[in-house]
Amino acid sequence: MAKLLIIDDERAIRSTLREILEYESYEVDDIDNGIDGLDLIKKNNYDLVLCDIKMNKMDGMEVLENALILKPDLPFIMISGHGTVETAIEASKKGAFDFVSKPPDLNRLLITVRNALDRGTLVTETKVLKRRVSKTRHILGESDSIAKIKETIERVAPTEARVLITGANGSGKELVARWIHEKSNRAESALIEVNCAAIPSELIESELFGHEKGSFTSAVKQRIGKFELANGGTLFLDEIGDMSLSAQAKVLRALQEHKITRVGGEKELDVNVRVIAATNKDLLKEIEDGNFRMDLYHRLNVINIHVPHLTERTDDIPVIAQSFLEEICGDYGMPAKKISDSAMEALKTLPWTGNVRELHNMIERLIILSDKTITENDVIAFANPTGGTNIGAANGHSVSTAQHGTALNYEKFSNFQDYKDHAEKEFIKYKLEKNNWNVSKTADDIEIQRSHLYSKIEKFGLKRAE
Repeated sequence: MAKLLIIDDERAIRSTLREILEYESYEVDDIDNGIDGLDLIKKNNYDLVLCDIKMNKMDGMEVLENALILKPDLPFIMISGHGTVETAIEASKKGAFDFVSKPPDLNRLLITVRNALDRGTLVTETKVLKRRVSKTRHILGESDSIAKIKETIERVAPTEARVLITGANGSGKELVARWIHEKSNRAESALIEVNCAAIPSELIESELFGHEKGSFTSAVKQRIGKFELANGGTLFLDEIGDMSLSAQAKVLRALQEHKITRVGGEKELDVNVRVIAATNKDLLKEIEDGNFRMDLYHRLNVINIHVPHLTERTDDIPVIAQSFLEEICGDYGMPAKKISDSAMEALKTLPWTGNVRELHNMIERLIILSDKTITENDVIAFANPTGGTNIGAANGHSVSTAQHGTALNYEKFSNFQDYKDHAEKEFIKYKLEKNNWNVSKTADDIEIQRSHLYSKIEKFGLKRAE
């Protein structure tokens, strides 16, 4: 349910607009002057403001200008009984979504309100998507190993040197590769990523070098490979230890001669690509076992950057956890929760078999399932979504989730989204029942907008028990 504010010094207009909009199931506040209206805008999260232009104390144009400084994406519909083309143009220039004359035409008003709300939703969604797609996270931590990685990136990035990044799964190898690209002279060009472990050995050559039409049974059209796509930029070969020996030979040639040939083709193509590789394997052992070419290893390993396991830098966990907490709460549109000191210490005792990636998932789980402050008990209860956990092993004791409530049957969840939806539904249901189904109080309690809570209630089909 969208929340609207009406600012108008005419009681009759406010009452009429309020009656119309509430009939359409909008939540409506109203006020008779611009100064108080600005105070309400500061304190509340409105989805739309309808504002008169001619008012005492502060006119509507001033309200518009000041409100958009506070909340640049808040849609405004200006209303006036002295409407002219010039007034409408001025309102639009100052950032108003639309202009409506008094007395307002009912149908036009409702259409304008709906369009303004749709636009506001699109603006918010676009910002969230852009943030998710475009942002490169900072390399977080203050340990000596992380400081050394950052220093190496600063030195290596502006050069054309090839880099081999080693480390366990989830440790942040891809993030290091991204920052090398971001700080390089190729930053304006593409960073193309290839997960060598995810591509079948019979398709890896086509993926990297492309193929000509008819070169094999399923080659119904020409395909451009990753080397060509990365021309002028950076090619990140993740998990290169899983690449087939035949593909390794072609990659070696591409690195030596800066030329490639598409599968089934005869023409040599020049490529200008900087290669960054990463692996979670011991490549020297792979060479010994005959699974990796020594000459390719030496071509790739001009600069080696090793990313340590999270358990090797536990003092960095509070910094990383706090950053994830603020980021995830921002993506969910909720105020950032707090993590108690004891909870932080509990996080530092976990084994982190999934490394930094597991820590990110853990913080997301705690945000969903915990109250305003994440406690040590929350960490103990939700540390392991598949059963008991060995948290606190460093202190010589272990705690099972069974001690903190009934364990869920996690087998019924096919993916993490299903688990999140279930947890969110149960959490909201619990809070609603605790507050005797007072939606307003519950929304304040869990720090989300009432309109957002209504959407969740509808989404999960929650109903008050008879």
